Amino acid sequence: MKLFWAVVVLVLSCWRANASTAPTIITDPTEVNNQTTALLSCNLTDTTLVVKGSYWTHNSKVIETSKSTAADHSTALRLDKITYSSGGKYECVFLSEPQVQQTIEVKTLPHVAPYKHSEHGNERDKGVMVCVSHGYPLPTDWTWFKVQDGVQEPIINGTSDKYEIKSTPNKTVLTITNLSIENDVGDYICSGTSDIGTNTAQIHMRVRSRLAALWPFLGIVAEVIILVTIILIYEKRRRPDEVTDDDDSGAAPVKSNSNANHQDKNVRQRNSN
Repeated sequence: MKLFWAVVVLVLSCWRANASTAPTIITDPTEVNNQTTALLSCNLTDTTLVVKGSYWTHNSKVIETSKSTAADHSTALRLDKITYSSGGKYECVFLSEPQVQQTIEVKTLPHVAPYKHSEHGNERDKGVMVCVSHGYPLPTDWTWFKVQDGVQEPIINGTSDKYEIKSTPNKTVLTITNLSIENDVGDYICSGTSDIGTNTAQIHMRVRSRLAALWPFLGIVAEVIILVTIILIYEKRRRPDEVTDDDDSGAAPVKSNSNANHQDKNVRQRNSN
């Protein structure tokens, strides 16, 4: 029994020793919030560990320009211009045995943009407006507003059958039923909020009359009617001229034939005399 306890204590002691001597990385800063530039750095605390190189990743994709074969226990990555596309998780990786890495989060305001700056729908039909977001972190809350006389009035989802809002972290969709030219034309604003802040985008909604779809067809019909009318008028004016020409050309031969007959009759009369 005493031997068994001794083995257990020995195993636990070894495990604690390995855990305490595991290589760690000190990062500076530990997190970047809404900055325009930043210098990310990692320092490997165990200087006895053999390092064959290092590199950085951004959202699990290797940054090729960061690759290094130097046996340094520190590495740095400069971000000269932080935009929404720069946000995400950066990781410094040391090529050692074992390989070690550490993560630094770069957070930016959510980038909110309309899928289309202007939408349109037919009267009494549905109108759909979409906003999307990029960056890190994505919005945790979406809100829609309608601009009325310069005031942003919030649209509350579920309060009526008029509006329906469906949202995910990277997209929000506002559906307006039974569109009305009097009430639904105007500007709408989508607002996305994360733990860093809020950003907005604007969409203009146009509503067309239900007869608007008939205007192209009616235009074609009008063009056909005008064309047929012109052709009929032209034909009507041309026919009397053709009839007059035909009568004149037909009268001339008859007249010449009567003269010839009259001359033949005179000749016969002379011969008989």
